[in-house]
Amino acid sequence: MSIVSDTPPAILSPRLAVPSTMPSSRQAVAAAVIGNALEFYDFTTYAFFAVLIGKAFFPAQDGWVSLLLSVATFGVGFVTRPLGGIFIGAYADRAGRKPAMLLTIALMAVGMLMIALAPGYASIGIAAPVLVVLGRMIQGFALGGEVGPSTAFLLESAPADKRGLFGSWQLASQGAATLVAGMIGVVLSLALTTAQMESWGWRLPFLLGLVIVPVGLYIRNKLPETAGNAEATTGAVFKRLLKSHLGLLLLVITAGMCGTVTTYITNYMTTYAITTLHLPASLSIAATAVVGICVLVFSLVGGWLSDRIGRRSLMIVPRALLLVIAYPAFLLMIRQPGAVTLLSMSGLIATLGSLSAGPGLVAITELFPRAIRSAGVSVAYAFIVTVFGGTTQLVVTYLIGVTGDPLSPAYYLIATSVIGVLAMFAFPETNAREID
Repeated sequence: MSIVSDTPPAILSPRLAVPSTMPSSRQAVAAAVIGNALEFYDFTTYAFFAVLIGKAFFPAQDGWVSLLLSVATFGVGFVTRPLGGIFIGAYADRAGRKPAMLLTIALMAVGMLMIALAPGYASIGIAAPVLVVLGRMIQGFALGGEVGPSTAFLLESAPADKRGLFGSWQLASQGAATLVAGMIGVVLSLALTTAQMESWGWRLPFLLGLVIVPVGLYIRNKLPETAGNAEATTGAVFKRLLKSHLGLLLLVITAGMCGTVTTYITNYMTTYAITTLHLPASLSIAATAVVGICVLVFSLVGGWLSDRIGRRSLMIVPRALLLVIAYPAFLLMIRQPGAVTLLSMSGLIATLGSLSAGPGLVAITELFPRAIRSAGVSVAYAFIVTVFGGTTQLVVTYLIGVTGDPLSPAYYLIATSVIGVLAMFAFPETNAREID
């Protein structure tokens, strides 16, 4: 089966909606990335304060058990992502990108609010972790359907010779969100006492993140539509995806897992630095801020270069280099723990991962036809982050605790990168492809 076969069934044959007017570059980028940025701001903030959240909602005599339960709840948000990918992704192909993008950002706000305002275990007992888990599940459903519609909209709004640069803004927004979350985390850790942070300080970043929601709703509501087919059904969209593009879907999942593992390992660096390297909280959070800067800058560099020399080489070469440097990078941090090694090695891993991931996301989106583009990207992304993103921090925390080997993150990074690079060699070049 060809990975790019496209024989549409009759139910999807009516002409798709194509925009009569295109949004400005700034409007398109801002509208598409604001939801993704909110996702990573929230997830990064949760990772920053996983230890404190564990104490508030999952008290245990063993601090490692409390942390493990907190990290497991972080992963619960990924369980509902495939459902969001299927239903919201197909909804965007049927009803259009705009209504799907409005729905996802509204649901994100509900989930964030539940976590930010949930009373602790000491106040309401078992109901406290239940509320947190429910909030994470709502967020997961929304985020599973966010990336497909927004990335599809971004590429459909981009000039043909700038799709790489436009699409890379999705990952760059993750870096910007991580940077902002890191800066807020550093300020709070320096300004508040340990008791204040454990009591209420960790809630402030979540509440601050909600400020962006009304702005996101306003911007997205002003967008023109770039797709939609009212005569199609969710079942028909999903059936076409599995029937005509199953090979592509499996290839995308195999290639994409290594980027997700890298992302969540770099987001884990704060917890890793505190619990394994035994570094101060302010320095540990600063590491994630450095990661945010590198992701912001080098995602755009990778996307820009991919418009000039192609997506495929930019996907493979940085990932292969990351495979080589992962072990010595973690070994250096362990043997010489401190600001220089933590910040430089975290930044290096994030840089190489971003150079590869930006062009990779663009290539994936370009391979799917417009009629199922949102569903294809959503389902692939949701599956990848559920199986690999949602478990990475749990697996790494567990392995370090059970084996006592602080190099566990490096081994996991290397293993997934080997598989990812092999899959990337099977990707066709999409730089000059006519996506519609």
